[in-house]
Amino acid sequence: MLHSPRLTLLALTVALAIAAPLASAAEPAKAPAAQSGAAPATEATAKAPLPLEELRTFAEVMDRIKAAYVEPVDDKTLLENAIKGMLSNLDPHSAYLGPEDFQELQESTSGEFGGLGIEVGQEDGMIKVVSPIDDTPASRAGVQAGDLIVKINGAPTRGQSMTEAVDKMRGKVGDKITLTLIRDGGTPFDVTLARAVIQVKSVKSQLLENDYGYIRITQFQVKTGDEVGKALAKLRKDNGKKLRGVVLDLRNNPGGVLQSAVEVADHFLTKGLIVYTKGRIANSELRFSADPADASEGVPLVVLINGGSASASEIVAGALQDQKRAVLMGTDSFGKGSVQTVLPLANDRALKLTTALYYTPNGRSIQAQGIVPDIEVRPAKLTADASDSDNFKEADLKGHLGNGNGGADRPTGSSKRKERPQDDDFQLSQALSLLKGLNITKGS
Repeated sequence: MLHSPRLTLLALTVALAIAAPLASAAEPAKAPAAQSGAAPATEATAKAPLPLEELRTFAEVMDRIKAAYVEPVDDKTLLENAIKGMLSNLDPHSAYLGPEDFQELQESTSGEFGGLGIEVGQEDGMIKVVSPIDDTPASRAGVQAGDLIVKINGAPTRGQSMTEAVDKMRGKVGDKITLTLIRDGGTPFDVTLARAVIQVKSVKSQLLENDYGYIRITQFQVKTGDEVGKALAKLRKDNGKKLRGVVLDLRNNPGGVLQSAVEVADHFLTKGLIVYTKGRIANSELRFSADPADASEGVPLVVLINGGSASASEIVAGALQDQKRAVLMGTDSFGKGSVQTVLPLANDRALKLTTALYYTPNGRSIQAQGIVPDIEVRPAKLTADASDSDNFKEADLKGHLGNGNGGADRPTGSSKRKERPQDDDFQLSQALSLLKGLNITKGS
């Protein structure tokens, strides 16, 4: 899954402004043309005879369409449609990119693009939301991973290609678009969104409480590796001393740039393989290993994943799991384990072609299977129980004795604290509890 800034994009951050697709939501890597691009034809393919009969059929079909179709169709349109069909029938992630799509694909690695903020894919002919991007029109409107988009501005999406659906969801910033969604097999409902410039912040971090840090990666962009390194440094600084644990949140992260995924994993590893790829062409065989530096200082680590964690997210999770550097918690990941190489063509066009599969350090292929967490924790709604905080305490009694060690009194209400992320996120609260348990058992 090789990708670089503009050269290569982990298919998951798909070129389409709206998001990466299942082809977007699961499209994890677009490797750079230079690295896993078009390799020279092998001797066998170079000497293979042209399929003359099929070429004659193609020419005949094109001629019949031009002669008999109800409306005139020019040669350019027919040939471009033929190329699109050639790519779209290979697998869900290979595609022909016109000038606009190619430009959007390149821009998507920068973390800023126009659209709704939805990573989408295709399932059984339906357009499916892989994950909404944080702080975008889609996430603010309540669009959820797993929603099926059955109509776009009233037009059914069944039968449309991923690219066609994404093109319709993209458009002028400020214009409104109505999506008809089906959630969990229920009744269709409409959501109207205004297109916006999507500025994706790929890394967010904060202290959950003293000694315990939290890092969330929403997708893997060109600078994500550097941002995670800075986040670790800031958490240490804010804590005033070495951390006792970190939660790395990769839930609903559709992927992105492969090199950034490698860099993120390397922040937590000091040796060993991170990921490797295998394909037919020589330059699709790549191996990435960790260097001795350890930005995380070896602190206990819990990684959160779910069904929206795809591509680059699965590379990080798989490497940390295989090397026993982290405990994975949550639910099974998406299962996008193929590598896309972006091959530039003339006239600002490109091919996004699946060229390899990637494997975890232990040789596991994630394709169509995903990563299974070490501890399964399904989402649950947390509701606060106020009864305990309402109880009358010793410190509330008039004339009570002071603390024998001179500590301050703690009457009812004194333990109230401001809301924290883990207070309404069951999976995150479980991850934090596990980190604390690990420290207790280690006697630290």
